Amino acid sequence: MKKLIVLILVISLGELSAQHDHHQHQDTTKKSAEPEMKHEHHNMSNMSHAFSLNLPMNRNGSGTGWLPDSTPMYGYMIHGKKWMYMIHGNIFARYNNQDIFNSGSRGDDKFDAVNWFMGMGQRRIGKRGLFRFSAMVSLDNVFGGNGYPLLFQTGESWKGQPLVDRQHPHDLFSELSVEYTHMINKNVDVFVYAGYPGEPALGSVAFMHRVSSLYGPDAPLSHHWNDGTHVTFGVVTGGVRLGKFKIDASSFTGREPDEDRLNFDTPRFDSYSGRVSFNPNPYWSFQVSQGFIKSPESTRTNEDVNRTTASAVYSRPLKKNNFINVTALWGLNKSHAAEHAALLEAAFVKNRFSIYGRYEMVQKSVHELALDEKTYGHDEIFNVNALTVGVGYDVIKSKAMRVAIGVQGTYYLPDERLVFIYGNNLASGQIFIRLYPPRMNTSK
Repeated sequence: MKKLIVLILVISLGELSAQHDHHQHQDTTKKSAEPEMKHEHHNMSNMSHAFSLNLPMNRNGSGTGWLPDSTPMYGYMIHGKKWMYMIHGNIFARYNNQDIFNSGSRGDDKFDAVNWFMGMGQRRIGKRGLFRFSAMVSLDNVFGGNGYPLLFQTGESWKGQPLVDRQHPHDLFSELSVEYTHMINKNVDVFVYAGYPGEPALGSVAFMHRVSSLYGPDAPLSHHWNDGTHVTFGVVTGGVRLGKFKIDASSFTGREPDEDRLNFDTPRFDSYSGRVSFNPNPYWSFQVSQGFIKSPESTRTNEDVNRTTASAVYSRPLKKNNFINVTALWGLNKSHAAEHAALLEAAFVKNRFSIYGRYEMVQKSVHELALDEKTYGHDEIFNVNALTVGVGYDVIKSKAMRVAIGVQGTYYLPDERLVFIYGNNLASGQIFIRLYPPRMNTSK
């Protein structure tokens, strides 16, 4: 990781030096240091990125993460004399059955409404400063403290027991953060981010903010191999953008949120991470990251995790405002053993139709799946494969709101040693109504 950062610094500084010489030759250095902010209070195409006056707002991800510049955006924007505000969110009201063929003993079904809402405000500070605040809330807890059924999902706890085959609900306050960025010149920014809660520089952009994942209601099974730290009670991140590269590092609380979804957990700042991001053109965004997470699970307090991730996101606009968005990622958790996860997901939108899919391979341990050690062994690892396909159709598509109806199915192919518990021909299905904001026109 250190060698990679040094190499990127050398490449970036060389690139910036060449650009600086070019600007000097054209005698436009003073102008190039000033961002283009014409009609900044009315023209959305000129609104800046949350951490740079010289990047497009489409690059905004979760925390300090990057997305491709061509990423479509959904939400509402409010312009003031000095401030710009944006609101967005997602609601899936659905029926979810995780074992439609009654194949095994661990499937469950439930009516619920997966949801989250986010608000942001930003303004310029002088000629070179940019300040932003962010808030994200979720009412997941209203539908039960044990979350929703999701076969082979693990992470966090309920009533002192680890959650298995369920996705935990998110805290009421999932992000409360502030950020400040200072522009050195057109190609260099330095920034600081603080959240309570917030998201450290570890993993890809969180799944609910990736467009490739936005059209389906379920969290990935690899959530805790990649972006499981996106709700962290206490995080401080510092970073620098060097042209097309960004380097950021965080100190944060390793323990995942407790079972009280309405409170604010104790900040510990006992963990750390670093990340390198690279956007070579408007269509691609890459990141690699590594972190040490101190005692993330409350039910396994003596277990620390070293996490390594890598991801690539591709976004391509198509004719008539259609698009395709794809994410590939890999994650590795090392504690007592090394456990890998891989994901490939995509969303294709054409007019009112959305088609999305996700393939995952995740390695789960005996402890994570709450299996009997005497039967399976203490250190056994099980491969779990899952293929999800879904389709949605916007029955309402207005300037105020979009409402879609959809169906989704997942076929699971677990390790054959798990068939005794989970059964053969293991599949889930769900139907949903989705409410979400209209798409914003950010094209120039």
